[in-house]
Amino acid sequence: PPEEGVGSGFIVSPDGYILTNTHVVDNATRVTVRLTDRREFQAKVIGSDDKSDVALLKIEATNLPTVRIGDPSKLRPGEWVVAIGSPFNFQNSVTAGIVSAIGREVRGGSAYNYVNFIQTDAALNPGNSGGPLFNLNGEVVGINSQIYSNTGSYAGLSFAIPIDVANNVRQQLAATGHVTRGRIGVSIQPVTAALAESFGLDRPRGAAVSSVDSGGPADKAGLKPEDIILSVNGRKIEQSSELPALIAGIKPGSDADLEVW
Repeated sequence: PPEEGVGSGFIVSPDGYILTNTHVVDNATRVTVRLTDRREFQAKVIGSDDKSDVALLKIEATNLPTVRIGDPSKLRPGEWVVAIGSPFNFQNSVTAGIVSAIGREVRGGSAYNYVNFIQTDAALNPGNSGGPLFNLNGEVVGINSQIYSNTGSYAGLSFAIPIDVANNVRQQLAATGHVTRGRIGVSIQPVTAALAESFGLDRPRGAAVSSVDSGGPADKAGLKPEDIILSVNGRKIEQSSELPALIAGIKPGSDADLEVW
């Protein structure tokens, strides 16, 4: 028999656009959306982006209820959040958790290089993927995407894609069906305490440039190996892992202001 999978998603526009994870719909020959009122629709995959693990679906419907979008940059460690999804096909299951970090780097997943995840301890299991993560104002701040587990079931660590990253992908998928990302052409490494001290930096922060692509944007702008990038367009960089996502979110061909030590 054909294989079937289950995941979650949420409606972002009254005319039937739905956000979910790429890995929920990847390689699917048919996608069925079942709403909470038990109506079912055949969905069209408008586009999917494996580098962020965000997919955009469309169903033929009108006047649908939509979620309210929040600002994930205002989240702080220690805040409570709520996840809703269909773990093991138990629809509308709600779990609560606490935010541990808002810029967590996760290695090994498809989205590790372009997403700084929201880490929580909200219980997520197979079927939760693609569902919304709410703050206590009832606003969506993330898309539940990954768990850290040796068994495939919840082990206490859950990761969500910040909704601002997902919205950027959503807008590009709706407009063109694919996603483009900026690049500056550098390799980077973390700034350790010893490195910060040797360069006279007040404390470990930023992203250290280890190499520069010849003829690339960074090379043309004058960046050199051993420079430390401290901010991009006014957004401070504390961890080096924050830089790729910030650069990727800039439209190719546009200018960017980098603060460099």
